[in-house]
This record gives sequence, structure tokens and C-alpha cells, in this order.
Amino acid sequence: MDTLKHLSPFIAVAAQLQPADMGALAAAGFRSVINNRPDNEGEGQPSSADMQAAAQASGLEYHYLPVISGQISDENVSAFAELLNQVRGPVLAFCRTGTRSTSLWALSEAHHLDPLALLETARSCGYDLSGLAPRLEQRWQHAPQTAPQRAPTPTQRYDVLVVGGGAAGCAVTASLLRRSPQLRVAVVEPREQHYYQPGWTLVGAGIFDRNRTERPMSRCIPHGAQWIRAAVAGFEPEQQSAVLEDGNRIGYRALVVCPGLKLNWDAIEGLKSTLGKHGVTSNYQFELAPYTWQLVQNLRQGRALFTQPPMPIKCAGAPQKALYLSCDWWQKEGVLPAIDVEFCSAGAVLFGVPTFVPPLMKYVERYNAKLNFNTTLTAVDGPAHKAWFKQVDAAGNAQVIEKDFDFLHAVPPQCAPDFIRNSPLANADGWVEADPETLRHPRFGNIFSLGDVCAAPNAKTAAAVRKQAPVVAENVISILTGKGPRALYDGYGSCPLTVERGKVLLAEFGYGGKLLPTFPLGPAIPRRLAWDLKVKMMPSIYFDMMLRGREWLAEPKRLPHEPAAVEAPAACDFGKEPGK
Repeated sequence: MDTLKHLSPFIAVAAQLQPADMGALAAAGFRSVINNRPDNEGEGQPSSADMQAAAQASGLEYHYLPVISGQISDENVSAFAELLNQVRGPVLAFCRTGTRSTSLWALSEAHHLDPLALLETARSCGYDLSGLAPRLEQRWQHAPQTAPQRAPTPTQRYDVLVVGGGAAGCAVTASLLRRSPQLRVAVVEPREQHYYQPGWTLVGAGIFDRNRTERPMSRCIPHGAQWIRAAVAGFEPEQQSAVLEDGNRIGYRALVVCPGLKLNWDAIEGLKSTLGKHGVTSNYQFELAPYTWQLVQNLRQGRALFTQPPMPIKCAGAPQKALYLSCDWWQKEGVLPAIDVEFCSAGAVLFGVPTFVPPLMKYVERYNAKLNFNTTLTAVDGPAHKAWFKQVDAAGNAQVIEKDFDFLHAVPPQCAPDFIRNSPLANADGWVEADPETLRHPRFGNIFSLGDVCAAPNAKTAAAVRKQAPVVAENVISILTGKGPRALYDGYGSCPLTVERGKVLLAEFGYGGKLLPTFPLGPAIPRRLAWDLKVKMMPSIYFDMMLRGREWLAEPKRLPHEPAAVEAPAACDFGKEPGK
């Protein structure tokens, strides 16, 4: 897996893979695998049949397109291009060294991409394709002049550029266009699929089908916005532009940054290589949630470990939800007394808002689960069924402890994506700086952020995005007209804690742990009403309301008086060149 190289946001290449690598590929977000190496080409090479079985067991599509080394024909190139048009991405193609797969990619793209750009991309990934230069040039020269360009030109400029097409990106885009349909808005998002991630906990409990949590990105990008299928590599806030991975730049009058966060599987030694097998799973990955349910059903005795990494993480209650729903099933099956359940949390408390701790503790006691606080998962050996934790006592003394397991639900540490952490927009911890109320960047007045990547000290949940989107939309429109931000975010977040099948503790709170219940009911009581809201209503509220700008119970608070007009940034003069 060390040989994996990204040629574009859609495709990566690698040298010979092993069946054991498939789980890690699925955990890394890949959807399809293409094997370009003929069987029996080398000693010790796994067969295509073995690779296919391993890929499919990890939820990956598998395609066998063998190509003889040094004999790539035009038919091979056409077949590879056709396959790329059919498969779900991101896709990983491999051969003995990765060179064949890279060559196939370059030749299949040469009809519309400059050969020099293709050669440079390959070179940056460690592949010298200079011998293909004449062939690439020939395909480039014979390409139709009307071939569409994938990447936007550097001269493209929008009223609002939204980076990220997840919950935050789609919700704020819909909110903007609902308020001001004439705005020119573009969404930069490389992924082809959009996910309702709060549903994955229910998939892992056998309550939801995985397909219920997935829709094509084309159905989720709001009507009226342009979808730029690319990835952002960096920002030039002084020039009011975002830099794409291919080097092109997109200009903006206002920028909204919300690409989500990064699941840092590599931070736990051995975890990536064993995900999806040996009893190791995680509901934080789309492809793995069904495996969680499979493990829960099959476990009849032994030790079940549930982990939670250091904060911040998205949906901080999700690690507990996996525990509660698993224990509820085992209890109903009559096997819970034979299962040793442990919750190993890097935190010092069960839940950050004290009001909700007593009702949660009742379920911890009901399921006879052992709580291990200040205990952080550091390493996993799946085949040996062992996990290692760093445990810190009250005096600050640390020790490494080893635990055997039969079932391990692991939650990885989480951080901002690299292109955010290394950008001028980030704070010292790598998150996008933002005023906690207006969500405006403190140093760049025409930049806002929301969602998981935002540095505001709120819970990172979809419910928070639902309240943040209209705040950002109103404030963006306000600064585009030369005024100051007026809409205020109170830190609202919601964590529907599924403590058993049929009951949810609906924890709603804002900054400082202030309770912000939506309904006039006791907030610390698990209820059937909250279960029905989460299981029956929330997917539709998410896809059909929040992502469409229908802001049910999400009206933002506003400053009581219109603030004095502020000098708008240079970028807010549409049509004016930055810096002039």
C-alpha cells in the first residue's frame, strides 16, 4: 500500500496488491479496483480470483483488465477508458509496478489533456512515461477540437465559491440560492457520491440498509449551482482564488470552506490493514457499517471493545451509539451476559454536557459495560485479536495496556484535510479560523466556514450544519452588498443518542453546554418520539429539506440593529481584478 499514488481525485495507481489490502482500500474511500496484471505473470502473485473475492468481501467493485507488459494496444486503451466511464470512483488500478496502469490512464486521457501535463503528473508520482510521448502527442493532435475540458479555466470567477459538496456544502449552497437565485455559485467537489453519514450507525445495527444513506452527488448539488468535479489543493486569499489540484485557479467574491474532516486511520498502528476482517470494524466508514452488523449478529460470547479517540471528532456520540445498539441486540438475543463489553474513551467523561450523563449511565449499567476513560487506542493486531491502549491515570502517569478482543469497533482520530491544515486559512490546530457567532474568518472578511472543518467550538454534527447554513448564507449575502454580518450562530448541535431500539436520548445543546431543546419536553429522557424522528423522518429531512434550502426550525438569530457598513474586500467588487 506504500506504492499508492493519486493521478487525479478519481483514480490512483499502485504496484502489486495483496488480498489483505482490500479492506484498507475500502476504509480509505475507494469504491472500485482494476487489476491490469495477467495471472501467472510472476512468482507469488495472487490470482485474479483471490483478489476479486477479497475486494468483494470489502464492498469493492472488482474488474480484471489484463494487459501484457510493454504491449499496450489501442484496444487496451479503449477498454480502460470505457471501464473508467462505468466504474464508481474513487478507483485504484494496479499492475506489477503501477507503470502499466499509469500508462493506460495517460493514453486514455490524451484525447483531451495536454501530453506535457500527463507526463508531468506521471513523473510527480514516480513514473517516467517519456517513451510514450510520441503516442500521447498523436492522440492529442487527433482529438476532436470540441472535446470538453474537465477542469475549469483560470479565468472562471463566481459570486460565491463553495469548497465541499457534503452536508455543509450542499446545505449552504441551497440556502444561498434560496435567498438570492441570481447569484453565480459553484461547488468544488471531487466525489461522485453523497452520503447521509448519521445513518451509518443504524446500518451497523441492522436498522437501515446502506443504500438508504447514499445518493449520487448530481442529485444533491442544488439546482442553479455549477458543480466543479475537482479537488482543491490550496487557497490564495489575497488574490481571492482557490487553487485546484491541476493548477487551475477559480476566482470568487466570497468563499465558503466546508470540505469536511479527515479520518486519520494511519494514526493507529495496524488498524487500516485489518479493517473489515478479524472482527475489526467501524461505523465511520460507509463500506464497513454492514460488517459491523454481521459481527454483532455472530458474536455470542467473548470480549467486545468500543473505542473513542481524542476530540474533536464528528458526531461525538456515535462511538457510544454503536455500543448501546450492539448491547441492546445481544441482550434481546440472551447472550449479553456472556460478552464482556468495554468502552475505551480518550476522554475523561462519558458525555461533554453533564445533563445527559445520568440517563446514559443507566444504560451503561443496564448493559453491564465497563468504562475506561483516558484510554486511547494506539495499535491493533487483527489476526492476533489484540489491541493496545495508552492509559493515563489521575496523576498524569501513562502506561500501555494490552487487551484481547473478539469484536473491535474502532473510531479513528480526526483532523482537517491536509490542504486546509497547510493553508493560510487554518488556525494553530489546523481548522479553518472562524468567529464563533458569524462564522466569518477573522483575517479574511469574505471567507466563511461551517461544518466539521470549522474551528468554532460546537459539536461537529449534521444538526449543527442545519443551523449554520442559513447563518453563513445570510452573512455572505450581507458582505457582498458591503454590509457587515448580521446572522448569529448560537453553537446549536444535536446528538440523537440511540440507547436502545425504539428509544433515543435527544441531546440538543449550544455553546458552553447550554440546553437548546427543540420540543417542550424533558431533554434528558429517552423517548420513542425521538426514535421516530431519527429513524423515520431524519433521512427525508436531510436529503429533501436541508439540502434543498427548506430550513425547518432553522431560522437564524440576528443582530438587533443594522451594523454600520464596512469596507468590502477587493474580492467583493465583481468583475474587478484582484488587487486593483
